[in-house]
Amino acid sequence: MLPILGISFFIDGLHSSLSGCGKQKIGAAVNLGAFYLVGIPMTALLAFSLHLNGMGLWLGIVYGSIIKLLVLVFVSCCIDWEKEAIVAKDRIFFYCNA
Repeated sequence: MLPILGISFFIDGLHSSLSGCGKQKIGAAVNLGAFYLVGIPMTALLAFSLHLNGMGLWLGIVYGSIIKLLVLVFVSCCIDWEKEAIVAKDRIFFYCNA
């Protein structure tokens, strides 16, 4: 199970940095969808139907994490970062001049 644990930690590090890209509402929806709609059913299938027991429990959560990572990468690629930088700059100057 050590390789599965290593993959889990690696993916967790990636999607924890992608979740804070300024779109927390999208990140929360992706988190709920990935784990409740994909991860938990996959966990139940692998652990109980396919009798993988503890490894199935972990693999289902890793599968949910992979789905979350892929969706967050897609969201991050679709964000207009130049527009976001302008909005952030405007907010800074607004608060500095207030």
